Amino acid sequence: MLAVHHWAGLTEAARAALLRRPSQDNAAQLASAVEAIIAAVRSRGDAALADYTRRFDGVEVKTLRVGAAEFAAADAALPAVAHAAIERAIANVRCFHEAQRLAPLSIETSPGVRCERIEVPLAAVGLYVPAGSAPLPSAAIMTAVPAALAGCPTRVLCTPPRRDGAADPAVLVAARRAGVGEVYKVGGAQAIAAMAYGTHSIPKVDKICGPGNAWVTAAKLAVARDPEGAALDLPAGPSEVLVIADDSARPAFVAADLLAQAEHDPAAQVLLVTPSARLAAAVIDEVERQQAGLSRRAITAQSLAASRVILVTDLASAFAVSNAYAPEHLILQLDAARDWLGAVLAAGSVFLGHWSPESIGDYCSGTNHVLPTYGYARAFSGLSLGDFMRRITVQELTPAGLQDLGPIAQTLAGLEGLDAHAAAVSVRLATLRNA
Repeated sequence: MLAVHHWAGLTEAARAALLRRPSQDNAAQLASAVEAIIAAVRSRGDAALADYTRRFDGVEVKTLRVGAAEFAAADAALPAVAHAAIERAIANVRCFHEAQRLAPLSIETSPGVRCERIEVPLAAVGLYVPAGSAPLPSAAIMTAVPAALAGCPTRVLCTPPRRDGAADPAVLVAARRAGVGEVYKVGGAQAIAAMAYGTHSIPKVDKICGPGNAWVTAAKLAVARDPEGAALDLPAGPSEVLVIADDSARPAFVAADLLAQAEHDPAAQVLLVTPSARLAAAVIDEVERQQAGLSRRAITAQSLAASRVILVTDLASAFAVSNAYAPEHLILQLDAARDWLGAVLAAGSVFLGHWSPESIGDYCSGTNHVLPTYGYARAFSGLSLGDFMRRITVQELTPAGLQDLGPIAQTLAGLEGLDAHAAAVSVRLATLRNA
């Protein structure tokens, strides 16, 4: 049963506790376990990967890299309707991400001083695709499409094996169609460590992108702190959604959106924030009714235990709650939902109106579903084309430009007490004077 909480009657401490993610409760213990896995992979390489695959996935994988025969079998295993759905999703994601390319930037900031910015693709990127209790070919699309558009020369994808030792066929088809042919059957924190530091089989990458459970997210954060590791795109952990709804919302729609995220992971969290007690009660009843027919109701039961229905006095208060929580997904089931878009200050992705289910964003609208969780939406954005590029600035001065701007640099260097900085300008100005 979803618990109802009256926001106005809570203390600040109680409000903070109410918005706490369940996955944060054992963060220190989790971080310690992840560090041990990373250390083992760094020291023992493929042997450690094999051990962890037996332990966590219950399977002996003879060859980590997916070969041509397995890709062909995956193609044959999927029906035509699945191939068509994957192609359509890839097309939409490619369309939206291609539009994110930045125009070349070149400007003369002062006479004779030209500043530019160029974009260079990352040399090697690692893509993580979850496939534990639910394989996610959509995650292969969301990571592989922008990596291919950016032109990253090395694109490595890791995904957990099934019990038969093969990778999920839909993940393989999606990865290959989206431009990735180098796929390895390894998952969890050990996959992140393998991509960050390299093993005999798996090449080292410069950056790791993709969603995952709390273990994967903790590993991404850990290797990103290490200069010898790999950067991360963003912390994209257990799924979460916050729905703001008013009396115009249909309880069945709201309940379905909540359950769609609750079924991802026992550590997922879903919230309904509404000024309508009538709607809150109706949604709670509808969640119970719909949950009974779900194949993953054992998972939803666990995630719903840490989920909330929050009653507020008005919609302005609802958006204050949402901005404090900074949800991965924010659904606005409101009359005139677009009018409230300006009130959104922190969210990974927003779904406007009654006819915009979050599932469409997960799969095929074109936006990216790799989004910040744990409240990181206050500072991080969702995955985009730019995450696979480096933006490098360039400056070029003419002699006249240096004569004009050089004294400014000399003065500022003097204020900072950095005489070598000033000298790098002075030696050139002296040369020009003596020419």
